Amino acid sequence: MTEPADSPKSISSPTALLPADRVTVSQHRITLNRKSLAYTVTCGTLVLKEEAEKEGLSEGEKARATVFFVAYVLDKTQSNSGSAKTRPVTFSFNGGPGSSSVWMHLGLAGPKRVVLDDIGNAPPPPYSLVDNDYSLLDSTDLVFIDPVGTGYSRMVAGEKLKTYHDYQRDLESVGEFIRLYTTRYARWSSPKFLIGESYGTTRAAALSNHLFDRYGIALNGLMLISIALDMQTLRFDHGNDLPPVLFLPTYAATAWYHQRLSPDLQAKPLRELLDEVASFAMNEYASALLQGNQLPAARRLALAAKIAAYTGLSEAYVLRSNLRINIHQFCKELLRDEAKTVGRLDSRFTGVDRDSVGEQCEFDPSYANLYGAYAACLNDYVRSDLGYENDVPYEVLKSLYLDWGWDQFSNRYASVSESLRQAMSKNPHMKVFVANGYFDFATPHLASDYTFSHLGLDESRASNIETAYYDAGHMMYIHEPSLKKLSSDLHQFIQAASNI
Repeated sequence: MTEPADSPKSISSPTALLPADRVTVSQHRITLNRKSLAYTVTCGTLVLKEEAEKEGLSEGEKARATVFFVAYVLDKTQSNSGSAKTRPVTFSFNGGPGSSSVWMHLGLAGPKRVVLDDIGNAPPPPYSLVDNDYSLLDSTDLVFIDPVGTGYSRMVAGEKLKTYHDYQRDLESVGEFIRLYTTRYARWSSPKFLIGESYGTTRAAALSNHLFDRYGIALNGLMLISIALDMQTLRFDHGNDLPPVLFLPTYAATAWYHQRLSPDLQAKPLRELLDEVASFAMNEYASALLQGNQLPAARRLALAAKIAAYTGLSEAYVLRSNLRINIHQFCKELLRDEAKTVGRLDSRFTGVDRDSVGEQCEFDPSYANLYGAYAACLNDYVRSDLGYENDVPYEVLKSLYLDWGWDQFSNRYASVSESLRQAMSKNPHMKVFVANGYFDFATPHLASDYTFSHLGLDESRASNIETAYYDAGHMMYIHEPSLKKLSSDLHQFIQAASNI
């Protein structure tokens, strides 16, 4: 039997010569803040094209890729902010590089969320979704984007997948999708926001400048969840003494959570402890590391004792680490005597490896806790509730970061801090919200603080940045008390930055 031309399968088929947009539209309702809201979901793929003359071809455009998205738009009669086209719209994506948008889609912002317990533990399968009482839909329409190679987004037959797995090409393709959606769905008059997580903050910060320069799209705000703007703050390389300093408060938070500190430190409220450790890290500890091998022996021993006290590790281990504790080694070492490891994305979670003698964990228990639940719920939801069918795998998270292209940052650490500074200088109305988790080893909160204190932003723009902290990890929204607080913070931010 011949497939219809608009079948979702035909879009993903390698034999499809003329890919076409394929979307489904469905109507739904949700109750938020005791108010019943009707909304429309548009789910499917749009074709990204490039002008043919770029390659010296004949006139017209050439299809390059199909990008999967899920858009939630509040029905006109439900909007409290004038006409539908002037209602805020937020474009959302996660990180990796190589992650789909499923995490913030079904964990934070969308009208459905994966059922977890209050801590963030997934139940035994099968998994389920519930209405998300903390959704952002009552404040903004939402468009969740899967970058090329993730989710259901695919290259067109004959195109090289690697083409889009590059910092600049990723920026251009996501930016072009935002322009295309803004044009097709008449959102040029809407207040516009980006929300990104992890590498998604790298993308969002750079997009804020790219969208302005390339298309004249001025954003009202950025919501940056667990930031990765300056890779020098995160990479444990020989000769780079920033990460040992900036990770130290997160080591302390983790040791505190797992009851590995002395009674006097264990009795301190978490924020009080972290302020103390941050002060030590940025002053005494940082200046000592700058001395390298010139650090006096007595001073070295005294520092090792203090670092050990804050991290729950032994003085001997700290000394063998040359006072510089690697994050992966810490995750293996802290609970070694219990034959447990701690998570990288969220150090509240623990796992068990084959043995307890190695330097690195076999897997991240905080990611393993979530992966099955989010994958199952997304695959069921788009087909059963949204009516979109596609037989190719939904790529939740691919390890594209292993060979990601960084040509723009050749021979130096990648950093988009300057792009963000430029965007905020050109667009003085753009606001930035920064969310940090205390138990996040992927993007620690002190590294975030350091990045923004070194942004080089003019003092007149400093009040445009708002920072908040949460008692959870990289995906702080899996912890329901943090989700509640984060949702409230984001609602207030969107409403204040929308200027309507």
